[in-house]
Amino acid sequence: MGNVVRTVQMLQVAEGVDAAGEPAQLIAAAADGDLIAFERLYRQFSPRIYGLCLRLTGQREAAEDCTQESFVAAWRGLPDFEQRSRFTTWLHRIAVHTVLARRKGLRVAHEVAEPESGLPDVADPGSGAPPIDVERAIARLPEGARHVLVLVGIYGFSHAEAAVTLGVAEGTCKAQLHRARGLLSAALGLE
Repeated sequence: MGNVVRTVQMLQVAEGVDAAGEPAQLIAAAADGDLIAFERLYRQFSPRIYGLCLRLTGQREAAEDCTQESFVAAWRGLPDFEQRSRFTTWLHRIAVHTVLARRKGLRVAHEVAEPESGLPDVADPGSGAPPIDVERAIARLPEGARHVLVLVGIYGFSHAEAAVTLGVAEGTCKAQLHRARGLLSAALGLE
């Protein structure tokens, strides 16, 4: 077993992956202005950032816009990235701030909501039960509850981190998570 661990560690060093599993060499190269390195970071991390933005906004087009805006902000801010936190944490914070700034701005008043029908549900052929659409249920949560659920429940932020990121008290964050879980359980018929 020790040989396997050493082999994985040697591969990580060879690929420039640090102990946290992040591509340290790519991050450093991108911070120095290497556009190709930044493109590789974009390709690696954009699906996760898009997922975060989609869960926070509940709208595909808004999530796509927020993802792009987040990476533009990351490109601009990367030379100042001090590596006091993980790169993914830093990117998540940028994405959350981008979504929140969008929600506070005038754009939200002019956005077109996703149609209620959305994508067709595909039921499990072996069961007679209707499909459970967790993503749609999350998207229908009230904004504050949805944001806390996504950050704490899905992305693993602590209550303190989520509270700071969202600009609310930690107690509010905890209350919103409790509310979100209750509403989500009711929406999914899990009570």
